[in-house]
Amino acid sequence: MSQPIPHPQISWTPASWRRRPAAQLPVYDDIPTLAEVEERLSTSPPLVFAGEIRTLRQQLTEVAAGRAFLLQGGDCAESFGDFTECAITDTFRVLLQMAVILTFAAACPVVKVGRMAGQFAKPRSSPTETRNGATLPSYRGDIINDLEFTAEARRSDPRRQLRAYSQSAATLNLLRALAQGGFADLHRVQQWNLEFLRASSQGARYRDLASRISETLAFMRACGLDAIADPQVRQVRFYTSHEALLLGYEQALTRRDLQTGEWYDGSAHFLWIGERTRQPDGAHVEFMRGIANPIGLKLGPTADPDTLLRLLDTLNPDNQPGRLTLISRMGAEKIATALPPLIRVTQREGRCVIWSCDPMHGNTLATRTGYKTRPFARILDEVRQFFAIHRAEGSIPGGVHFELTGQDVTECLGGAQAITEQGLADRYHTLCDPRLNASQSLELAFLIAETLKDYRRATGADINSADETAG
Repeated sequence: MSQPIPHPQISWTPASWRRRPAAQLPVYDDIPTLAEVEERLSTSPPLVFAGEIRTLRQQLTEVAAGRAFLLQGGDCAESFGDFTECAITDTFRVLLQMAVILTFAAACPVVKVGRMAGQFAKPRSSPTETRNGATLPSYRGDIINDLEFTAEARRSDPRRQLRAYSQSAATLNLLRALAQGGFADLHRVQQWNLEFLRASSQGARYRDLASRISETLAFMRACGLDAIADPQVRQVRFYTSHEALLLGYEQALTRRDLQTGEWYDGSAHFLWIGERTRQPDGAHVEFMRGIANPIGLKLGPTADPDTLLRLLDTLNPDNQPGRLTLISRMGAEKIATALPPLIRVTQREGRCVIWSCDPMHGNTLATRTGYKTRPFARILDEVRQFFAIHRAEGSIPGGVHFELTGQDVTECLGGAQAITEQGLADRYHTLCDPRLNASQSLELAFLIAETLKDYRRATGADINSADETAG
């Protein structure tokens, strides 16, 4: 086993990324306003704090060891227009439901991370978009420009960063209240069903599981165990994440922790590098190597072992458990050939990473009616293959990463609801990529729970030392 290459001797600062080539960044024509916005953000309170981030790092060490499982999900792209208590609460509730299914059915603690409170910027395959002979800059997320197809709307406006910051702060405030204020109490598990799930097969399946949990809690009370007072039952630890795409915004919210001297990006607990911005010598990798947050790295089917090792050397030179999550996004047709070589090189080199599966992005297609969608069957297939590959390679399938919503949308084909191409138009609301709805998310959670249960039984995974990981 070779030793990790030492950390690059180039000095790092929150601004050192500006010396590197940067992909997927918008072009601003109002530079004075951009500087003013970034200065204002740099003196604003961080959205999350170093202690919270360190707690997540500790929990992710359990995931890396196979003693817990990472559930990460949320909106493709948050919007200014769909900023409501209902939308936030519904997505949080679905993630809670999925976590309960995984925890109870698979007897596995779950670390819960939402793509929320900051998932505003989106990479694009082309810098421009053409409609009816008119060409304009592509929509890059509400933090940068507007979806409306006009020259003014598609202009990159730095003032949008302030609105994104404010919305993220308000979202976090609500999420913390939901997680700690009684909404997440397992005694309420029967009340977590969404209205449109009540008549569905997944709703019925969830109600059955909820009844079993309620019976378990009643048994504990009968035995004299005070589950009502136990914070593990009444509260959850919930963390936020987004793609660290807009580097000026990320830099402005980065702070040095007085306790440890480390730099933390205060925009979210967990940040990731996307498939389009993972160049080893690029600006995004440069920024991410210096922050102490746990970070993710998206890996598509073009990722090769040598480049992956370079990225590991840069992003996790000390081989710290819980630091780096590798998020595969291969597609159901390519994962069988693309993923094993990457697993093998990390195994051979003794690299401590978390492997997570994003089965959404590699399974996107356009229908004859022009809708971008994702067949549910392909999503399920990639998840199944992900677990099977890790079992065959002797590695740990550590987590899953989904684009989902608690709203009753019709954006992904299939599932128990049997959404058809014709049915996509009924409630197709996404600004960018298609999302799983609540019913499809629960259907997927039950599949993962059974698959994870089988994996843990077959491999003899130890869950006894996971203690308070789920939170």
